[in-house]
Amino acid sequence: MRVHVPDPEYTASPRAGRNFVLALKLVVGFVVVMWSVFLFDQFSGIGLIRYGLIPREGIGLLGLITTPLLHYNLSHIGSNTLPLLIGGTIMLFLYPNSALRALPAIWIGSGLLAWVFARSSVHIGASGVIYGLLAFVFISGVIRRDLRSIGAALVVWFMYGSMIWGVLPTGPTTSWELHASGLVLGIAMALRYREWDQPPMKRYDWEDEEPVEEELDQPWREAPDRWQ
Repeated sequence: MRVHVPDPEYTASPRAGRNFVLALKLVVGFVVVMWSVFLFDQFSGIGLIRYGLIPREGIGLLGLITTPLLHYNLSHIGSNTLPLLIGGTIMLFLYPNSALRALPAIWIGSGLLAWVFARSSVHIGASGVIYGLLAFVFISGVIRRDLRSIGAALVVWFMYGSMIWGVLPTGPTTSWELHASGLVLGIAMALRYREWDQPPMKRYDWEDEEPVEEELDQPWREAPDRWQ
């Protein structure tokens, strides 16, 4: 299997640095919004949780938009913050054009799938989106086979590979349905946009050389002296 090497002049360029900073700012901005919603709900006592995803109920469709912004408690939102920061920054930095299309599909699609088959309960949390973007980053590294994508996939696997068990029914308070839905959407989007956001690859001098035709007509008659 051939591994492609992105052009160092591109990956180390000022433009690449600016793109990383922009990706980080966007993800941090979303995390700030998510925490703001959580703190507002905690201090106001409004109970925004009831506006989460409720499977197979018309009012529950509101959760397609609200679910990733709502969390039960400090432990819940805290456990979602770091993987969202890491996975979201990697996805937006390495795959900006894909992310503009994949993230909305993961956000809405994971909720819609859960709305169809999940248990009758209120499902909230950003974990569906997190599973989707981590799956996107990992699968993209597997199928694209360039060093940057592979490196990102390894980071995701070593840090969050154990999260795969979260797609199995583990307890009444864990929405494994959102996890599984996000995983499916993330894989689907990685396959759908596998040709997008390809970085320029490093080319070596020998790749541009024209192949030398070999003489196949009795080559031993003109063999070098050391062969005789």
